[in-house]
Amino acid sequence: TPVRPERGAILLGTLAALYFLQGLPAGLLADAVPSLGRESGLSREWIGLAGLAALPWVLKFFWAPWVDRLGRGRPDHRKCWILGCQAVVMLVLVALALGDRAFWFGAGFPLLLLALLVLNSASATQDIATDGLAVRRLSHDLRGPGNSVQVVGYKVGLMFSGGLLLIGNDWIGWRPVLLLMLALSLLLLIPVLRFAEPADTTPAPARPGAGWWSRYFLDFWRRPGLGVWAVLLIGYKIGDGFGSRMIKPFLVDLGWSQTAIGQLDLISSLVGLAGAVLGGLSLVWLSRCGALIGFGLLQALAFLAWMAAARGDPSWIWPAALFEQFADGLSTVALFVVMMDYCRPGREGTDYTLQASLFPLAAGLATLVSGHSATAFGYGGHFLLAAALGGLVIMAALFWTAPGEADTRHD
Repeated sequence: TPVRPERGAILLGTLAALYFLQGLPAGLLADAVPSLGRESGLSREWIGLAGLAALPWVLKFFWAPWVDRLGRGRPDHRKCWILGCQAVVMLVLVALALGDRAFWFGAGFPLLLLALLVLNSASATQDIATDGLAVRRLSHDLRGPGNSVQVVGYKVGLMFSGGLLLIGNDWIGWRPVLLLMLALSLLLLIPVLRFAEPADTTPAPARPGAGWWSRYFLDFWRRPGLGVWAVLLIGYKIGDGFGSRMIKPFLVDLGWSQTAIGQLDLISSLVGLAGAVLGGLSLVWLSRCGALIGFGLLQALAFLAWMAAARGDPSWIWPAALFEQFADGLSTVALFVVMMDYCRPGREGTDYTLQASLFPLAAGLATLVSGHSATAFGYGGHFLLAAALGGLVIMAALFWTAPGEADTRHD
């Protein structure tokens, strides 16, 4: 049953806090580790391979049915999963704060990757529960604004763990910044603890087993229109992931300080928040297909601006960073809204997680070779290739019809 209008603000506020908490570990891996690692002398190849710590975000669909099932039918079913996973995240932050930066980005770098792997495993599991809660409680009309809240909350988390960590590392040091992140996480758990999640009364899926598991996911993809959607979903963020991994190393190699990079990251992230808000509002009147094509092309064009910066014109750096984050906010909201539209009743967490695992798979594989690409082609050639990859996949949208726009919605 969709959430009542008078409860909408409480739900959106709770989701904002939850997605912020999920952005914290992602910011460490996407922003802080590449920049601090490069400054500490790590090679581009090692920085690219650090993306392996994000593997749980790709594999989380394997255990998503259990998150949907265990505790089902009880109040606060998904909230219990969320709180348990957040406790693990906080323990990892404490462990990272016990060592200094020189250790983690020197002899302890393999341990840092292991800690990030544990942290991302807990955060990915929390994401399954949070997404299931969002899909179930958001009505169709609220999904645009709801996904704006999701992207804004997540990006603000990225800002704190990425941009502010870089700035704070120069100002107050590695350990105080991590402890500040821990305190902020505890504070944001207050609205989550106060949120009353009603029991899920829809019939439970069949008893899990090997045969059930394979049929469950095969049935999802056998529905009309899902073949083209799979191509779009897998490839939609590949250019963005491939290109953006080398932005921080590029700036470090230009001689930018961590404070300057953090400032650029914070301001461009604020522009990304505006893009996410505008993206959600525009989907109230813009078609799903039109949004995916238009916003995806803007995302690809952003890397042409980064190419211009890498080809010897540093005046392009700020416009490129701002435009890339704005386009990312627009395109991410559009992608997430359509993912919700394809979820089946009673299986929201698993269906959304299945889709949310696929697009990071392609983007993650591209990230692993991004360092080799930048070494082989230079930063300019690397960013041009990222733009080409992004634009190529968007062409698949010309052969796709969104479920709600062709009256082909499926239960």
